[in-house]
Amino acid sequence: MFGIGNSPRSRSRRAVVAGTGAFLLAVLAGCGSQSGGEGSGGEVTLVAPTWVGGQANVAVAAYLLEKELGYQVKIEEMDEAEGWKAVGEGRADAILEDWDLPDQYQEWVMKKKTVVPAGRLGVTGRIGWFVPRYLADRNRDVLSWEKLNNHVELFGGGGDGKGVLLQGDPSYKSNDEAIIKNLGLDYELKYLGTEGKQLSHIRKAAKDRKPFLTYWWTPHWVEEEVELAEVKLPAYYAGCDEEPDKTRCGYPETDLRKYLNKEFSEDGGKAAKFLKNFEWGAEDQNEVARLIAGEGMDPKEAAAKWVGENEGLWHRWLWDLDN
Repeated sequence: MFGIGNSPRSRSRRAVVAGTGAFLLAVLAGCGSQSGGEGSGGEVTLVAPTWVGGQANVAVAAYLLEKELGYQVKIEEMDEAEGWKAVGEGRADAILEDWDLPDQYQEWVMKKKTVVPAGRLGVTGRIGWFVPRYLADRNRDVLSWEKLNNHVELFGGGGDGKGVLLQGDPSYKSNDEAIIKNLGLDYELKYLGTEGKQLSHIRKAAKDRKPFLTYWWTPHWVEEEVELAEVKLPAYYAGCDEEPDKTRCGYPETDLRKYLNKEFSEDGGKAAKFLKNFEWGAEDQNEVARLIAGEGMDPKEAAAKWVGENEGLWHRWLWDLDN
C-alpha cells in the first residue's frame, strides 16, 4: 500500500516533505527522552512503512509509548516485506498497518509462528486506479477500464503510443502489470519512486488541471485537496489474484491489521497491550498524515498536536494495561 496509506478521501497546502527518511530522523530525534509516564523503561521497536498514513500510526503510538508509558521507542523505516521479516526475526516488535500480504502471513504467522495478529487498526484500505474528478466530470468514459484504450493519447507520456499508469514505490502491493497485460490495455507503468514524488506529481497536475491516471489507495489525506475518481476495474472476487501473473481483476477492500512479534506479544508488558488496544479511524489517521506531509510538520509535533486534541480516544488505549 501500499499506501497507505492513507483517506485516497479542499484546501491548499505547502509542499510535501522530501523523502520518508525525514520521518525516521524526526521521530528518532524525539525518542529516548525522559517521560513523565510510568512504564517498564524498556525499548520498543516499531516498523514504519514508506507511506505517510502508516507513518502517522507510528508517530502517535511512539509518542504515547514514551510520554504516557515511559518507554524508549526506536523506529525502523522499511518496506512491507522487510518489515514482516524484521518482526518475524525479533529485530522489531510491531507492524501497525498491514495491507494483507498473504505470502508474509503464511511464512511468519502460519509456518514459522513468530508473528501473531494484534487486532484491527480501525481503517479500511482500498487500492485502485484513479483519475482526477475534474477529468471524470468531463468524460465519464475514463472511469471504465473497457474504454481506456480509447484514451491512450490522453494519458500518454512517452511518445511510444502507450498510455501511462503512474506508480510510486515499486515495493508497494500491486498487480498492475498483470492487469494491464491480461485486460489487453495499451498502457505501461511509470514508477516515480516514492509516495512523495507520486503525490507531488498528482498535486501539480491537479493545480494545472491536467489529466493523469494513477495507482493510488484510500484512505489518503490528499483527498481533502485533490478530489479523485476511481476507474472501475473487473470486480474482485476471492481467489481471482491467487496467481498474480494471471490476475485480471481489481483489488479488494482490506481491513488493515496489526501484527506483533510473538515473544513481544506475550512478554512485552504494557507496551504490547497498548499496541493491541491502538485503534483509530481514517479521519484521525488522515489528520496526522496531513500535518506531516501536507504541512511539513515534524512527526513528533504532529503526534503531539493530535494527542492534545483527542484525549477521549487515546485514553481508551491505556485502559486495563495492568491486567
